[in-house]
Amino acid sequence: MDSLMSADITGIQSDLRAAKLDGWLFYDFRGRDPIAQHVLNLPEGMRTRRWFYFVPAKGTPKKLVHKIESQSLATLPGETLQYAGQDELRENVKKILGRARKVAMQYSPKNEIPYVAMVDAGTIELVHSCGVKVVSSADLVQKYEACWTLEQLESHQSAGVAIDRIVREAFQLAAKSVREKKTLTEFDLKNWILREFEAAGIWTEEGPDIAVNAHASDPHYGPTLESASPIREGDLLLLDVWGKKKTPGSVYYDITWMGYLGAKVPDKYAKVFGVVREARDKAVDLIRKSISAGKPLQGWQVDKAARGVIEKAGYGKYFFHRTGHSLGERVHGNGVNMDGLETHDVRHLIPRTCNSIEPGIYLPEFGIRSEVNMYIGEREARVTGAVQKEILPLLA
Repeated sequence: MDSLMSADITGIQSDLRAAKLDGWLFYDFRGRDPIAQHVLNLPEGMRTRRWFYFVPAKGTPKKLVHKIESQSLATLPGETLQYAGQDELRENVKKILGRARKVAMQYSPKNEIPYVAMVDAGTIELVHSCGVKVVSSADLVQKYEACWTLEQLESHQSAGVAIDRIVREAFQLAAKSVREKKTLTEFDLKNWILREFEAAGIWTEEGPDIAVNAHASDPHYGPTLESASPIREGDLLLLDVWGKKKTPGSVYYDITWMGYLGAKVPDKYAKVFGVVREARDKAVDLIRKSISAGKPLQGWQVDKAARGVIEKAGYGKYFFHRTGHSLGERVHGNGVNMDGLETHDVRHLIPRTCNSIEPGIYLPEFGIRSEVNMYIGEREARVTGAVQKEILPLLA
């Protein structure tokens, strides 16, 4: 345990020096900051009082814990200070910060990136009162929360092979049911996919989202027994399917494909899909070129590239979610999102992370989305699965 934590602290300090920061101040109260607990690899334990852990860019870390929980950070290296009363707490916060003048915390200016905004405003004020400037730890967090190991990338690719096959076969089942005039609802198809997941060793927290026609206009529509529509000839069918291998540490694969229950896709659907496809490809190309050239790229810039295509085509108000999200051990990971709408994500795309790229247009009568996953390497970025070019004419 000690050697693992020493390696982690050494890495954090190297990152702090590269970012020209004096340190990273971790703080938690009753488990409000899961990021701190994960980055510091803290075991379960009783921590009912406030604690601080300061990792300086150089030197020995310092702990500040309550006297009745003096061992709450015992697994971490560094000098331990204790407090009981409020005045002692404030005095010791200043002591552990020492000469630091610019530190990172789980904070986001104006809450622009709520995924890392774990520290309350009062605690930020307390640190400011020590003469210290607080900056966001958002980019630091990514390295410890969102970067994949080689084994995780392999698990993503393995899940992708199974999920791509299951999606193809789900479309085939829908077409077969229509041809044979058998009743198949959105809910039936969802349950069929989940049974195939079980057989393939794939697991998901929730989903998949199976939607026809106007149901596809709700980006998070999930069919229930009561809400499900039957899948009929002439329907537009959206399959948003995500899952991961059941092995520990596995990461998600998450895609959306579109099919039409007919022999020829109507122009009204093909036209909108063409706009969505262009937006998707614009984002993908921007990422590829930027990573290849070694140019820094932020999440909001990817969103802007995709959104610009949809706005130019006149559908801007019908694209009301971010362009993509971080993928990890949870389907919505803790890395940068492709987002300039819901948030202004200034985090950078960094090596060994993966994101969805999934623009959509949601008209009142139907919705269309296309989703791929994009892995960022050291000097290259690539889509990890099949890429849809046209809506599939399922009865052709």
